[in-house]
Amino acid sequence: MTIDDLFKLAVEKNASDLHLVVGLPPFLRIDGKLTPEKDAGKISGKAAQDLIYPMLSEKQKEIFLAKKEFDLSHEIKSGHRFRVNLHWEKDNLGLVARVISAKIPTMEDIGMPQIAYNLLGLNQGLILLTGPTGCGKSTTLAAMVNYINHNRSACIVTLEDPIEFLFQPDKSIVKQRQLHTDMISFESALIHVLRQDPNVIMVGEMRDLATIAATVTLAETGHLVLATLHTHNTAQTIDRIIDIFPPHQQSQIRLQVSMTLKAVISQQLIAKTEGGRIATREIMLNTPAISNLIRENKIAQIKTVIQTSADEGMLTMDQDLINLFNEGKINKETAQAHMSSPDLLE
Repeated sequence: MTIDDLFKLAVEKNASDLHLVVGLPPFLRIDGKLTPEKDAGKISGKAAQDLIYPMLSEKQKEIFLAKKEFDLSHEIKSGHRFRVNLHWEKDNLGLVARVISAKIPTMEDIGMPQIAYNLLGLNQGLILLTGPTGCGKSTTLAAMVNYINHNRSACIVTLEDPIEFLFQPDKSIVKQRQLHTDMISFESALIHVLRQDPNVIMVGEMRDLATIAATVTLAETGHLVLATLHTHNTAQTIDRIIDIFPPHQQSQIRLQVSMTLKAVISQQLIAKTEGGRIATREIMLNTPAISNLIRENKIAQIKTVIQTSADEGMLTMDQDLINLFNEGKINKETAQAHMSSPDLLE
């Protein structure tokens, strides 16, 4: 069995992820649950090398052996693509691959609310998409970029690690740049991207202080910037951005964020009643009230503003979960398990 055979199996079983761990059979994550493929047998250290190394060029293998971590994209003959992470575990090779849909989902496919369409018509500012690993951030980001591609005349530059969905330019020009092959680092790419005449910039992940600082600055210079962050809710997102800076810079970045941020969309994937998963979201818009709270470092009060600003398009996670329950898309137990105030559904 080759690595492409395992990838094909993941596609056939509608899995979201494939895990290869030495000493265990391959595991597939299906509807959020890990399931062993026992028929494939346990993977030995030699088998792991035989499966993984053929995927890599000599240069990629050299980087992986030096850094012990490597991300790449991989495509099989069927056209299905995978975001692959290679790593070491107990001195053995390991692999986790995320299945990327062959079709870029539309905003309608993923149930994005109307306010998101309005946000994507903006000419400048920062829109953050957040949530835990595996919550569908990349898929949602792809849908947003593709919406702009089909509805605006713009130069879109994406900075990714690795490139996941492949965009076909429509009304827009789409330039996709991949870490290690097309750019040395996110920071250096963000510094030079202004000379590439962009209207929209997509940053696959804000990983560190330098990337966050460059991303916020870009949003100040007349560009619409879409980026992701690993945070669980909108208020935590603001805290994470501010706290990563040294204390003497926090007042300045607080002011920058209060002016450049347009919205934070936090999401998670939960089980649907008829099987599969659906996204539930919290949406914070940077209204004057929110902007004041950010400047004054009163982040704890943001949730209250979101709760009382439904007319402006804001939404708490609890409110969205209640809506999904009322629409029959999720059951009561699932809704309550993900709510911060489950008694609202009693």
